[in-house]
Amino acid sequence: MPIKPYGVLSGNVVDTRREDNSDTPHYQIQLVDSDDKHWRAAVNVLSQDAPRQLKFLVDTDFRHPITDALPEPGSGWTNLPNEPGGASLDFVRANLFDPSKMRVLPFGASGPDNDLSSVLDHYIQRAVGDNTITAYVFGQSWGPEHRADKVFGFRPGDGVHQVHMNQGNSEDYSNEDGTWQDGGLLLHLTSESRWVAIFLAFQSQSWHTDDVTGHALPDAPDLPPTGGEHARILAAMVNPVGSAPGAQTVTLINASPTTIDFSGWRIADRRKHTCPISPDSLAPGAILQMPLSNGVSLGNEGGAITLLDAAGLKVHGVAYTADRAQREGWTITF
Repeated sequence: MPIKPYGVLSGNVVDTRREDNSDTPHYQIQLVDSDDKHWRAAVNVLSQDAPRQLKFLVDTDFRHPITDALPEPGSGWTNLPNEPGGASLDFVRANLFDPSKMRVLPFGASGPDNDLSSVLDHYIQRAVGDNTITAYVFGQSWGPEHRADKVFGFRPGDGVHQVHMNQGNSEDYSNEDGTWQDGGLLLHLTSESRWVAIFLAFQSQSWHTDDVTGHALPDAPDLPPTGGEHARILAAMVNPVGSAPGAQTVTLINASPTTIDFSGWRIADRRKHTCPISPDSLAPGAILQMPLSNGVSLGNEGGAITLLDAAGLKVHGVAYTADRAQREGWTITF
């Protein structure tokens, strides 16, 4: 069953602590919200399943419509629903990043910037004591505890963990699977009008999961989506001139040296409404500008577009913000 309660913690970073001598080490972050309440975020840096090193990705200029749906800065803990369209994270369905660009690092190693804790230090230490940087930590909350926090000593102990992918787990942890409940860490650098996003996943997790349960699909490939090397979404007309939604289009490219058979393939919007691709084949190097149908709609408030194959597996996905959708008649390129 999904992790509960799922949500996001917002506050300013006041301290951090590395755990290098533990069987289950975490990178610990102390935060304080606008009501001066203290919290701890426990970020996994080592898996209990083999291979134990985590995969991670850092986007230093993160742009996605979820940032417009986040609660107020410093608002403490906010419960989030396990559904699309809001601030909830889903590594598979929300097109937050390209999974093929994730890297693997040990949790602790000698030397600078060559382990996962050092990577986290590099970005989070900058936020310590800087009230112009707001942290948003997604995961599962705990507390309040009837004792002082075991790491930072504040009372009562309260915090968030599961700050990583929370679906497609191995059998031992499949009871924690769910959709729209993935963890993550966003830093809003308000003085630079920029977001930094940090995403973590276990190597044992599957990137093709059931749309209802979040369980790994048994016959799906083990590897994450490849980034659409063969067929990918190239552009979209989100805000056509005038008020006719039927003028919205998605442009696909076949980057492979062979013809792609699109029979059974579909385009999905942010709400996961889908429509078939027509025509149903595309020659090598060819581009297809396809009008949307079947109620698929690309909202001007930001959205996601996903390319699904005949088995319903994600081949490629992109996202766009409200800012990019405001210019009427302009095509958004990805």
